[in-house]
Amino acid sequence: MTTLDFDTYIAGLPRVLLGAAALFRDTEGRVLLVEPNYREGWALPGGTVESDAGETPRQGAHRETLEEIGLDLALGRLLAVDWVPGAGHPPGVAYLYDGGVLTEEQFTSIRLQESELLSWRLVPREELPRYMPGSLGRRVAAALDVLAEETGTAELENGHRVH
Repeated sequence: MTTLDFDTYIAGLPRVLLGAAALFRDTEGRVLLVEPNYREGWALPGGTVESDAGETPRQGAHRETLEEIGLDLALGRLLAVDWVPGAGHPPGVAYLYDGGVLTEEQFTSIRLQESELLSWRLVPREELPRYMPGSLGRRVAAALDVLAEETGTAELENGHRVH
């Protein structure tokens, strides 16, 4: 196979979008959510992994956290990987990392990326479905379970545990 043939082969492969986010909490266990200005609902700090530029999911989550809320923090372990089917767009794989428990000082130093975010808030687990319905809310709940149960990474499909 020549390089041209291989390039043609690669160009014809299916596309998958990659997203990565960080799960930050306070000492009471509430989850840090951000309110995007470009769509309905709330989200975690995170976004699209720039894989074409060689960025890894962990690097993407770190970069997005820095861009969106101004915190330059090392992320902890991978809590969940979620296959999310596409609806009018390619399917996606979402990586969710442990951002840890933030201090009061870290919360007061949050600076929102005004071009994308309207606000942020801390939300107790029981209220998360109201802010994040669907697969994202299920993904966050699965990640919180991983933390509480001290288990391994959760493998998810559309927010549901695979096994």
